[in-house]
Amino acid sequence: MSHQVSSPARLEAFSDGVIAVIITIMVLELKVPHQDGIAGLYAVLPIFGVYAISFAFTGIYWINHHHLVHRTEEADELILYANLFFLFCLSLLPFFTSYVLEKKLDSFSVALYIGSMIVTGFSFLLLRLSISRRLRSTGKLEAQDTSVQHKHWLSLFVYVVSLFLAFAHPQVALGLCAFVTVIWVTPTTGVKPREPKDNMHFDRG
Repeated sequence: MSHQVSSPARLEAFSDGVIAVIITIMVLELKVPHQDGIAGLYAVLPIFGVYAISFAFTGIYWINHHHLVHRTEEADELILYANLFFLFCLSLLPFFTSYVLEKKLDSFSVALYIGSMIVTGFSFLLLRLSISRRLRSTGKLEAQDTSVQHKHWLSLFVYVVSLFLAFAHPQVALGLCAFVTVIWVTPTTGVKPREPKDNMHFDRG
């Protein structure tokens, strides 16, 4: 692989477009209920709930993607391919959102839905690691970068727990996934970076 680098601006613009399409596709799953009045509204509450989780999941990834990409001034080919893999995984979310709604939130469909979240989270971690690798090579990796990686690993662990929980308590598992999404509203929530010694850049992975 060559070592050509480019500005991350095009990567971010392309990613913004793809994520916007993903959200647009998901909103098409919202249908007007057949029942009238309160009964009709009550019937679509599970649909709104899953849509809200999927929308928040996608939107918060967009926010975190923005913060992550702005950590680097250059995007090499490894970063570009990692970003494409992340977008591919995220683009599958509308299908799994539709699937879990079609199957009325049964255990298997919820497990698949959470499985898609795990895959997407792992793909974003690969993007994070590829950018950290670039920052390390340029001497710009900071303590906070590594701390956020640890938070990311912990989030993936909670998703895996939710996956197994889905077979017994699917709604509780979805609530746990929603909680993980909320803690990423601010990318550095819960992260306490160590102060680097002698004001030097933190350069360990």
